[in-house]
Amino acid sequence: MPKDNSIKSVLIIGSGPIVIGQACEFDYAGSQASRSLRDEGIEVTLINSNPATIMTDKVVADNVYLLPLEVESIEKILAEHPQIDAVLPTMGGQTALNLCIEADKSGVWEENNVRIIGVDIDAINITEDREEFKELMGKIGVPMAPQKTATSYLKGKEIAQEFGFPLCIRPSFTLGGSGATFVFTKEEFETSLSRGLEASPIHEVMIDKALLGWKEYELELLRDANDNVIIICSIENMDPMGIHTGDSITVAPAMTLSDTTFQKMRDMAIHMMRSIGTFAGGCNVQFAVSDDEKEDIVAIEINPRVSRSSALASKATGYPIAKIAAKLAIGYHLDELMNQITKTTTAYFEPTLDYVIVKIPRWNFDKFEGADRRLGLQMKSVGEVMGIGRSFQEALSKAAQSLEIKRNGLGADGKGYTDQDDVLEMLEKASWNRVFVIYDAIQLGIPLRKIQEITRIDMWFLKQIEELVRLQEEIEKYTLDDLPRELLMDAKIKGFADRQIAHMTRKLESEVHDKRIEMGINRVWKIVDTCAAEFPAQTPYYYSTFENETQDENGKVYTENEAIASDKPKIIVLGSGPNRIGQGIEFDYCCVHGVLAAKECGYETIMINCNPETVSTDFDTADRLYFEPVFWEHIYDIILNEKPEGVIVQLGGQTALKLAEKLDRFGIPIIGTDYQSLDLAEDRGRFSELLKANDIPYPRFGVITNADEARTLAEELGFPILVRPSYVLGGQGMKIVINHEELEHHVVNLFKSIPGNRVLLDHYLDGAIEAEADAICDGENVYIIGIMEHIEPCGVHSGDSNATLPPFNLGDLVMQQIEDHTVKIAKALKTVGLINIQFAVKDDKVFIIEANPRASRTVPFIAKAYDEPYVNYATKVMLGKNKVTDFDFNPKRKGWAIKQPVFSFNKFPNVNKNLGPEMKSTGEAIYFIDSLRDPVFKKIYSERNLYLSK
Repeated sequence: MPKDNSIKSVLIIGSGPIVIGQACEFDYAGSQASRSLRDEGIEVTLINSNPATIMTDKVVADNVYLLPLEVESIEKILAEHPQIDAVLPTMGGQTALNLCIEADKSGVWEENNVRIIGVDIDAINITEDREEFKELMGKIGVPMAPQKTATSYLKGKEIAQEFGFPLCIRPSFTLGGSGATFVFTKEEFETSLSRGLEASPIHEVMIDKALLGWKEYELELLRDANDNVIIICSIENMDPMGIHTGDSITVAPAMTLSDTTFQKMRDMAIHMMRSIGTFAGGCNVQFAVSDDEKEDIVAIEINPRVSRSSALASKATGYPIAKIAAKLAIGYHLDELMNQITKTTTAYFEPTLDYVIVKIPRWNFDKFEGADRRLGLQMKSVGEVMGIGRSFQEALSKAAQSLEIKRNGLGADGKGYTDQDDVLEMLEKASWNRVFVIYDAIQLGIPLRKIQEITRIDMWFLKQIEELVRLQEEIEKYTLDDLPRELLMDAKIKGFADRQIAHMTRKLESEVHDKRIEMGINRVWKIVDTCAAEFPAQTPYYYSTFENETQDENGKVYTENEAIASDKPKIIVLGSGPNRIGQGIEFDYCCVHGVLAAKECGYETIMINCNPETVSTDFDTADRLYFEPVFWEHIYDIILNEKPEGVIVQLGGQTALKLAEKLDRFGIPIIGTDYQSLDLAEDRGRFSELLKANDIPYPRFGVITNADEARTLAEELGFPILVRPSYVLGGQGMKIVINHEELEHHVVNLFKSIPGNRVLLDHYLDGAIEAEADAICDGENVYIIGIMEHIEPCGVHSGDSNATLPPFNLGDLVMQQIEDHTVKIAKALKTVGLINIQFAVKDDKVFIIEANPRASRTVPFIAKAYDEPYVNYATKVMLGKNKVTDFDFNPKRKGWAIKQPVFSFNKFPNVNKNLGPEMKSTGEAIYFIDSLRDPVFKKIYSERNLYLSK
């Protein structure tokens, strides 16, 4: 059946601000779906309150509404667009589904003749109501763990008595495992039961007999209205049951599953999907498999929507699940659609992987002081990375290199744990570093049997890691000069970085790089093609690997590099790596706009990034995508292969910026502001000297390079003092201290965690107002795109502050100083592109806190509020295509836009919620007001001092 031509206009519901458990994978899905529907000539209207994402940009949809995700907002949109025929709620995670159900109950869809497509409301209700779901599974013969529903405290206690401990408690209708936990004792059970009943919007919890240690798997499915079903991808959790799948290291395809069990699982998944409703679209099914030779399978849950894993599966296979799911929702059948990578096979073709992918989550526990760092049923990670390799070992190593946690990969960097008792305890209490600890445990000689007993991780995975440890031990017997070629080749094939091999052979990374080039050990790139090279792929989506030379029939010896560079002028955009607090989706927004602007300027665009959740790593955003760690060795080899005109670093946050020094040292052109200026702004001491020379006010300051110097300087400056390390993002390590003891303690910790750093001590301007400005500069001309005033006082990190655009309380004298200082600093730093400057205003005098000559967290917010494509303009300035004066700036200024930070403290119930100079928010929303009498503004303003902590 071809598409349903009665559908001319579709509303897509987004997922709102980024929170732990629901991140930008849903923005990626929504953006894909929107493009897919617009390709069919369908008008797309989109509602989402998140300003940081490309999803809420004009390039994605016909009508974009930055409104709170509430039924009232939906009613407003439908009144303005009576032509909307259908709503697609499956792309915005649980938030979108919940809103769709709420609107359905209020009769909104029926009143406006809007059809729900892509899902069946009954299907959602069945899967979310755990009791109903369990009954259905019983009917169709799909086994589940013994479980019962409790709607009261008393009922819960009765169930616990019947099942016995350990138990698993899961609240109904929550997201990211919110409120879910394992309990081993009566006391734990009682606390968790109360918390679970409270967390569930319908005050219901499911109590399961815990399947601790069983293996966990996921299948990603697609189904059309003709009941054709395909399995896109099997995913195996390396961590066993008991750790939320969003916090687990996952591997695709499944590695340790026998073919018979896999076939049984496939049949079960298809049976489950067909039994819950007649919808067409994506679906994710989770299973537990017993870790013995019987391989008993039980179903855990089914999500009849695009899920967190759908983004991962899309990037892993090259099969764009959300894009196809959107087309299925409007009536197409799988066999009528083309595979978007091969362009010759149909979408009714199960992807085949001739490589392995490994996803490792990324946590930010350092931002949540006092948080329970143990992993469990409730998701705690804030982002993730994905590594692609020809083997599990290579993919695992590349994922570890992508994390940006000051490790050079898995092991072999001198940062491992060496105390056996510590290691055993850490294995017992799974946390963010478990895979690194396993490596250390094997190095210490702890038997694999013991590690397996504690972690319940399948022995196959442990043996794979053991091989890496043994290879490291073998290499360490040699120096770089006498290291045999086959050993070096083996290390590269298994994913060891040059930097790790340098550590093993006591040499420099550059020496290892030169040595392997001399030996002819070169990185090659392969295409992600969905079909294991059975059909030619039309899409340049690459991952790197190393391979031994082969010989053709004419005796020619070669390795096969599938990434053949064109002779067009090229620009590389460096991505921002995994999401984390302080560096989130807003930088992905900037990277996507940078790519689009460079295309408009006639360049071939190349994207390098390792984040599977985002639009920048969609295979058709840039002309060529390298899904690789944003890690020097990988970038340098890609540059040598592609020979670009230059590299854009100022759009990818601190991740890309940190590589500017290396690029400069190797003579690779940086597009836009040069390395010297970027470094000057990052080095807090030198930057303050520049302010002094330009007669610009700044708080009294001094720079220290060791803890001994802190006391003398503090006496000179006077308390309170703001301590700020150089070269950090999201206020990492920043703190306000009020006495010598606090100062010394913090400074000692800083130099230990960031050795060799220059730390700035400022006299803290107590009670000052904070403001910030973003601007575009071409070296001579400066245009200020926006000035924002923070509602919270100075001392709360700008990312955690509510802020208004334009300011609501700054007089003409102050505004003039802000404008003058911004222009002066932008020129003094020789900025070419974007710059963000932060100010403290005290007694009508404007002091400079810091300047960042790069894209900032607030640029997407200002671009959305004023409806102007500022990153597009800035990129054209960076590329030398335009001067600032070439653009006709015309911001739509009406009322105020408020940037509202969103926190995920509910994942860490015992954490101190006080705010300070170190950022803690995971996302943000935008809220428009016409008057300062608006109740939302009045409430925020009245609470501005509530959470300030020194």
